[in-house]
Amino acid sequence: MLLPMLQKFGSTYISYSKLLSQLAQTKALNEGLQIHGHLIKLRLSEDPKHRNHLVNLYSKCKVFSHARKLIEESEEPDLVSWSSLISGYVQNGLGEKALLAFHEMNVLGVKCNEFAFSSVLKACASTKHFILGKQIHGIVIVAGFESDVFVANTLVVMYAKCGHILDSRRLFEDIPERNVVSWNALLSCYTQSDFFGEAMWLFQEMVASGIRPDEFSLSTILNATTGLGDIGHGKNIHGYLIKLGYEGDPFSLNALVDMYSKVGDFGDALTIFCNILKPDIISWNALIAGCVSHEYHDVALELLDRMERSGIRPTVFTLSSALKASAALGVQELGKQIHAKLIKLEILSDPFVSVGLIDMYCKCNLMNYAVRIYHLMPEKELVAMNAMVSGLSRNGEGREALTLFLEMYNQKNQFDHATLLAVLNAIADLEATIICKQVHTLIVKSGYQDDNFISNSLVDSYRKCSRVDEAAKVFEECPNLDIPSYTSLMTAYAQSGQGEEAFKLYLKLLDMDMKPDSFVCSCLLNACANLSAYEQGKQMHVHVLKMGFMSDVFAGNSLVNMYAKCGSIDEAGQAFYEVPERSVVSWSAMIGGLAQHGHGKVALHLFDNMLKDGITPNYITLVSVLSACNHAGLVDEAQRYFEMMEDQFGIERTQEHYACMIDVLGRAGKLDKAMDLVNNMPFEANGAIWGSLLGAAKIHKDVELGQYAAEMLYNLEPEKSSTHVLLANIYASAGLWENVKEVRRLMKDNNVKKEPGMSWMEVKDKIYTFIVGDKINPRSEEIYSKLEEMSHLMAKAGYVPMSEIDLHHVETKEKQLLLSYHSEKLAVAFGLIATPPGSPIRVKKNLRICMDCHTAFKYISKIVSREIIIRDINRFHHFRNGSCSCGDYW
Repeated sequence: MLLPMLQKFGSTYISYSKLLSQLAQTKALNEGLQIHGHLIKLRLSEDPKHRNHLVNLYSKCKVFSHARKLIEESEEPDLVSWSSLISGYVQNGLGEKALLAFHEMNVLGVKCNEFAFSSVLKACASTKHFILGKQIHGIVIVAGFESDVFVANTLVVMYAKCGHILDSRRLFEDIPERNVVSWNALLSCYTQSDFFGEAMWLFQEMVASGIRPDEFSLSTILNATTGLGDIGHGKNIHGYLIKLGYEGDPFSLNALVDMYSKVGDFGDALTIFCNILKPDIISWNALIAGCVSHEYHDVALELLDRMERSGIRPTVFTLSSALKASAALGVQELGKQIHAKLIKLEILSDPFVSVGLIDMYCKCNLMNYAVRIYHLMPEKELVAMNAMVSGLSRNGEGREALTLFLEMYNQKNQFDHATLLAVLNAIADLEATIICKQVHTLIVKSGYQDDNFISNSLVDSYRKCSRVDEAAKVFEECPNLDIPSYTSLMTAYAQSGQGEEAFKLYLKLLDMDMKPDSFVCSCLLNACANLSAYEQGKQMHVHVLKMGFMSDVFAGNSLVNMYAKCGSIDEAGQAFYEVPERSVVSWSAMIGGLAQHGHGKVALHLFDNMLKDGITPNYITLVSVLSACNHAGLVDEAQRYFEMMEDQFGIERTQEHYACMIDVLGRAGKLDKAMDLVNNMPFEANGAIWGSLLGAAKIHKDVELGQYAAEMLYNLEPEKSSTHVLLANIYASAGLWENVKEVRRLMKDNNVKKEPGMSWMEVKDKIYTFIVGDKINPRSEEIYSKLEEMSHLMAKAGYVPMSEIDLHHVETKEKQLLLSYHSEKLAVAFGLIATPPGSPIRVKKNLRICMDCHTAFKYISKIVSREIIIRDINRFHHFRNGSCSCGDYW
């Protein structure tokens, strides 16, 4: 190969010099070694020019041992050789070694020229050795090179990269004859330091001064417009680029792809990319990263495949984008394939890559893989620990997340804002009150209590730990309250049944001239739903309309939920059809609402429509579907949906699904099948399941099953009074009064108090509460008078009090009197005298409505020609014209 190359040149002397220079440019090390050997044989290697070219070649090819040996063997220190060595170190990212070489050169008394000064100043910039850089600046001035544009440009860069932007600008201003490289130097520094606005001003100043931008200027300013997120300026630069004739420049085209991918229309990015004749790895990386940022994850992975088929090997940056795409899609096998590619590239030691893998495996629910990657990391940086703690927390492994955090803390490792947010999420999921208080103390000690994200998350954690008082304290102590702060506490109040406090907080928010967002409205609508506060809910609906949130999916879903839980299923349906983009949450809310209102077949029809619309159900949807079957007595349908959950929808059955199915079977009298299901479950039955069986035993008067279910509940939930009450009712209905006495004695011994029956009614934005036989209401006389009037009218219509369902061991007349003053009857009587004739009466009750009240309300609804809507602990009952929506199946 050497002979044909040498034949291109005339004289031997010129041939070797030019050939070595050419080999240095192409980094052709093997050919260079052959030339070196040839020169040694010809005894020409001692020639200073040959030696300098060889040093330059070896330095550029990273063979620094050969380069240094040539310098050390030289009789006289040569400036060109030392400059080549320093330049080689700098170009290969070895700034520290470049500075050491400069020190040696200085000790030997070799004086620098403009090229050596430029290289050593670049080394100072890359290593951030500002003090040394200033000292070299002094040497530059003494040597008289401060006016040299080559050195001056490098000084501008050194000062900027060491964080002294103002000094950098002053040095730029002092350059007597600035060329395009001078402008590019400062332009690049501004952009790399995130001073994007300053970069834009400088570019305009450059153009105004008559300097024609080159391709580097244009690609740099495009990066600045990307940083600003200013697509308008970006398009102007694009037009200017075409005007100057740089539309074919690869640097500019890559910058355009990057800009349009990040801040513009992704279609424009794709168009630019398709116009690049030979896209390089930078082009592909920009486009793939753009796909990921625009959430076109499938396209990103398809582009990666096309890139590899075109012969371009992915880099760390490419595969990091691919990891994000596969994580977002949750494609486990694809994530593993990318992991395998990273292993082949031998870059797993890169912490950035490891964190990406941890995040991907966590999002793909492959926690074992994530944990393994984490433990294989030699040095666990904070970002890796945060990814692991957050991943464990998100995947329901809160205990492991807290254990990992404790290990971090005990090893004196740092933690930050992101760590605390992940830890608080884990605490909230575990409802770990004691740990929440400990972390709260740590937050205060470490000075994070003023961070709004942390304080809002702390409020949320206390809410989920049922410590609303503590949540309120955190809110009051927060110095910079914002909309999310109010939303967090409002949610806490709404979910703990303190809807009135949520509305007080809303009024306070309005007084502070803060504009509520859709989440605030959603939260208050949920508060109305929990209170069954229909009128207040309608007022919030007006607020939603006025604020323009009707197109917001969160507000829309909350309206559906509110109307459904306030007893107006027709208005819930109207709100549902007005949600612009119905998600699985929207469908689940409507299906659940129809189920609670007893419209089982309509709910199942809506579920079929949801599937036809291509919406994939989640576990909550299936709970609503099974509840619909339960309330309508659709046993076969419930069995079919229960069995197809895993096979057709890929939804793992939870305790809640089993509880629904057992309740369906129990209510229908299929008690043996219900027990078989309990015995064959993949986990131990919880309180909800045994509660369903106890309820079924009461309905069907099965004493033996009732006793067994009650015993299980005593172990699981000894503090709950409902178990004792239901068992006593089962005994009483069977005439086992001694057993009733035994249950009551047990309650007394264990200090278990029966939860009193209570009913609520909203009239003119005020909530009225009723308990059996009370006379607290200021209109009590009118209420009892109305009850007496209704009793006479009902008796005439054929109503007979169901005294047999009252299980007190007293005379029949006393039983009838007790039945007539149940809390829901008092509430309905109040509704008859306090609301306009013809309007619906809406009542909420904390327990299951009794059979006598159920019968009575059928009569009353017909007598007064009004709809009576009762929301008990299980469902809604709509009494109209003598019948109930439940069809007497509840």
